[in-house]
Amino acid sequence: MFFDSWYDTLRVAVMAVCAYAALLLVVRLSGKRTLAKMNAFDLVVTVALGSTLATILLTRDVALAEGALALALLVSLQFVSARAAVRSRSFRRLIKSEPTLLLSDGRMLPEAMARQRVTEGEVRQAIRAHGIGAVEDVTAVVLETDGSFSVLSRSRSGSGSSLEDVTAG
Repeated sequence: MFFDSWYDTLRVAVMAVCAYAALLLVVRLSGKRTLAKMNAFDLVVTVALGSTLATILLTRDVALAEGALALALLVSLQFVSARAAVRSRSFRRLIKSEPTLLLSDGRMLPEAMARQRVTEGEVRQAIRAHGIGAVEDVTAVVLETDGSFSVLSRSRSGSGSSLEDVTAG
């Protein structure tokens, strides 16, 4: 239960070093975007990479070459999907959500919040987290494609051009 054999322990250590090196190589070759969590799709790939790495380390039935191939395939699929999303608006819509406006000019947008399953308390929490004390001092709260909240205060909203791609509800 606490210790099976020195062979198993050595196997995990060797596999950890080799699989980690394979993961670093694959991620380094694929670029910075691979581990960016810009949307839910990217987050899924990041979690899948971690799960695959754990499987390589702890499962005797998975050879290092098979695990490295799985890592490379996940990263390659993410790379191809991200590239296709940049080139094709319809593909981008298929795999990515749009940012959603939840509060506009100090007023909560209940319909948008209901569609996104966000409560008023969560919007107020995001406002507080951005160091703003009054809802009325907020121009916009946006639920981003990665699930995070962006808060624009009245004093720093400028022309509001950063809201051009945000859906209002």
